[in-house]
Amino acid sequence: MISTIGPSIERRGLRFSGIERSAGGASRRKGEAGFTLLELILVMVVICMVLGMAAPYLRGFFESRGTADAAAQIVALAQYARTQAAAEGRVYHLNLDMESGRYWLTAQTAGAFTPLASEFGRVFSFPEGTAARWQTVSDATAAGWIPFYPDGRTAPADIVLVGRHGDTQEIVCLSPAERLHVVNPPEGGAR
Repeated sequence: MISTIGPSIERRGLRFSGIERSAGGASRRKGEAGFTLLELILVMVVICMVLGMAAPYLRGFFESRGTADAAAQIVALAQYARTQAAAEGRVYHLNLDMESGRYWLTAQTAGAFTPLASEFGRVFSFPEGTAARWQTVSDATAAGWIPFYPDGRTAPADIVLVGRHGDTQEIVCLSPAERLHVVNPPEGGAR
């Protein structure tokens, strides 16, 4: 008996009259190797046409997400301010400048409110085209901020954000013991 080392003659790839046998043993005709360049170009054209038709709808979706993201960011800053006020035993303010579309946190230090020396202290802006307004005005919110006290209380607040395309986000805190949270607007976008 003769033993060979390495691939046998069956696995090397032999050609017989236009049929090629590959290393795996499968056979195929020479001209049927895969897609032609024309077929690939046609598929790309179809994909580009579908994306071109969907692009305007996707742009509106991403723009409306900006208003929802800003509302979520305000709630996150409020949660941080509430937690830090209790942990540090000092008053925090969530400042909202509705005219310029900016919001930021400050903390009471030696009787004055100063910006935080962390990422939470930077000034944030509403997305372009987003308007904000106080839905209800209290003494604290009339001054342009929502206070967070060391005992866990906060001032009731109701803020409405309206995006460029009419998408609405409402952020509420109805009692001093509640947390700020986003509520889904009822049909029609108004309360």
